[in-house]
Order: sequence, then C-alpha cells, then structure tokens
Amino acid sequence: MTNASFPSPGMQLDFCRWFLKALCGGFLGLSLLPPAWAAPPRQARDTLQIYFVDVEGGQATLFVAPGGQSLLIDTGWSGNDGRDADRIVAAARKAAIERIDFVLLTHFHQDHAGGITQLAAKIPIGTVIDHGENREHADAATEQTWQDYQKFLAKDNVKRLIVKPGDVLPLQGIRAEVISSDGALIEKPLPGAGGTNASCKDSDRHPADQTENLRSLGTIITFGKLRILDLGDLTWDKERDLMCPGNRVGKVDVLVVSHHGSAQSSGQVLVDAVSPRVAIMDNGATKGGSPSVWEVVSKSPGLEDFWQLHYSEEGGPTHNVAEGRIANLQGPDTGHFLKVTAFEDGRIEVFNSRDGATKPYPLK
Repeated sequence: MTNASFPSPGMQLDFCRWFLKALCGGFLGLSLLPPAWAAPPRQARDTLQIYFVDVEGGQATLFVAPGGQSLLIDTGWSGNDGRDADRIVAAARKAAIERIDFVLLTHFHQDHAGGITQLAAKIPIGTVIDHGENREHADAATEQTWQDYQKFLAKDNVKRLIVKPGDVLPLQGIRAEVISSDGALIEKPLPGAGGTNASCKDSDRHPADQTENLRSLGTIITFGKLRILDLGDLTWDKERDLMCPGNRVGKVDVLVVSHHGSAQSSGQVLVDAVSPRVAIMDNGATKGGSPSVWEVVSKSPGLEDFWQLHYSEEGGPTHNVAEGRIANLQGPDTGHFLKVTAFEDGRIEVFNSRDGATKPYPLK
C-alpha cells in the first residue's frame, strides 16, 4: 500500500500556513466590523442606560433596559430638518438598539410630542403610550401636534396604550408605574412612602393650570434599588396635590427636573420631599433653567449633584452649575447629551458627551 493519497510534508506545511492566515484574517475582519454590528459591551446587559438627548428645551429621554427593551419619554420638537429625530436615533445606535419598543408622550405640547412622525420615519416604533385626548384645543401649536399624532396613529396602525395612575407599563427589565395622567394622580402612597411632608405647611397654593402641562403622564421607574422620577411638565398645583399632606412618592435617586426647570413646576413641596441624590434638568439655552427652580433643586436635602443639558442664559453666572456638569455651554448648538448608567444596587454614573468625563455616585 502506497502513501500517495497523503500530502507531502511540504504540502502539509503550506496548508498549515494557509489555514493560520485564513483564521487570523477572519478574526481581524470581525474586529473591524462597524460598531453598529459589534456585540454590545457586557455593561449594556446588566445595567440600565438612560440617554438625556438634547432637543433644545424639549424632552427626549431614552431608557434601555438590561435585556435591550427600550422606552423613550417624549420625542422633542417637529421641524428643524429632523434634528431631534436624528439625535434620538443617534442615541439608539449608541445603545446598540435597532428599534424603540415604547414611546411615551407625557403630553401634547410641541416640544414633547411634536417629533413623533419624524422619528417614526427613521426608526421602527413598537407601541405608543399617552394620557388620552388632547385637552388644549385653543392653542394652535398644541392642536396641530395632536392632529399630526392622530394621522400618524391612523396611517401606520400603531399600537396605542392609554394609561391611568397606578398602571404599570409592560416593560421587561425595569418597572415603570404611572404616577399622574390626564390630571389624575395616584390615590395611595407607593411602598415606602406616605410620611408627612413638612414642606406642605408653608407652601404656596397656585391656581389650577389650564394647559396640557397639568395632564402630564408622569412615571416612577424602578431598577433594583434605584428609583427615577419623571413627571413631564406637571405643574405646581398638581405637585402639591400629589405631595400633601403626605408624600405619596417617597424618596428617589434621580429626579428629572420637571418642565425643563420652568418656574411653573418643581416647587419645594415636591423637590424637598423626594430628596434626590442626583437631579438632571433638560433645559435649553433660553427655555427653562429658571433661577427660582435652580435655587430649589440645588438646595434640596440629600442632593449630591445637579446636571444641566444647557447653560441657562436666564440663570447667568449665579444660577448655573459648574461647566463640568453642563452638556452644552454657551455658543453654537452642539447637541451634546448626558448619559446615566444605573446599577441594580443603586449606584449610578453620569457621562457628559461634551468632555467625555464620567462621574460615579457610589453607595453611601
């Protein structure tokens, strides 16, 4: 029997060289794949990521749960050549997601719901969540936003959820409970809440707001031990109803400062009672960032840090945080964002895309 069927030693050596070259080339090719196709880092699988997208004084806050399911609270403005939709999609790509599972519209003002149709043209949307009918028909911009939303729902046959206080959103990986919706509030304190609110005694009473702000769809989002409160543009009068005589919410770790820091919201009766460790204000350069709100938030008990999406022109040198905690400084529009990485044990980190710096907030 001959061995002619077996390669010669030289051929074996050539084959080994070829195999090793092909193998290494394959791995190199994988390493050069664009980031959009690369596997997300491990951190993305065991943390909650929150992107505070700069929509110039509106709101667009993207939550990405450990399993990859996503919730976007508000869509920013319409117009501006799709600027806000582009920025939201860019945040989604950074989070390594290809669709937005839930879009929650807090209310139908243009700076919160105006961008829904432009966004849907750029990225798939699963379900939209809102408080129900628009109640501010006399305001032309709000009514136009509402009518555009109705056309969007009818045209694309989008799944819609109308929620009320006490409802829990069908999200996986985080718990999101409705606190306020269409002017109604939760009736009973959340677990761990219910204590007397000392700020109620001296708080001012304000007449009932007559706009969509009063009807904001607010949520408390829980991830492990971490609690995040976002009440949209809920106004002072409803804040007092929610927090007096007893605090129905309890303390939180992260407060999304209501109404971009406008003076009609974020009263002491709310802010002191929830006592956030970190507050983030999604203001614009000339929208929100009121000095009176800045004073309340910056002096709230237990506050470790205060972050802003923009330097507030109204706040000036005395009512803005240090530059390192501002995403967008004075000058041309740069569109920088803030990102919170949250851990189940209650730790958080805040990343500023302008300077690339991350600040950790360990447990105490």
